[in-house]
Amino acid sequence: MADSRPPLADPLARAAAAGTGSAPTTGWAALVPELSVSDLDASLAFWCGPLGFAVAYDRPAARFAYLAREGLQVMLCERNGRWEPGDMQAPFGRGINLQMTVEALAPILDALAAAGWPLYEGPAETWYRVGPTEAGQREFLVQDPDGYLLRFAERLETRSSLFALP
Repeated sequence: MADSRPPLADPLARAAAAGTGSAPTTGWAALVPELSVSDLDASLAFWCGPLGFAVAYDRPAARFAYLAREGLQVMLCERNGRWEPGDMQAPFGRGINLQMTVEALAPILDALAAAGWPLYEGPAETWYRVGPTEAGQREFLVQDPDGYLLRFAERLETRSSLFALP
């Protein structure tokens, strides 16, 4: 059956329809943040360099890339004036950090150090209360080229809470 949709008149929409790659090999994540970035090439160098993500698919003409790593997924789109409900001033993403759980922190920390990229905080071992237990993780925070705060975590174990429940 013929496609009954009208042709795309907007050049950005036409560009967004063309791309390379395929869906992430782990399937689609239930929640995938899309980050507006000021320079897609610089962001890709950071995300696909020391952070170890790979481009699952992209739409170069639209300056868009869908990245994946160990089941984590994030979309990067160079700023184009769309979907910006307010002023975009560095650092982007103020008030939020994106936690990403990985198998091992050491390779990422080593790659960041080799790239001379500063950490925002950590690494540190942190324990979070979850009901009668505590869940542990080793974590660090780093800012991407636009200032988005990224928290990478490696799970430890759970333990009985050191504090009695109220």
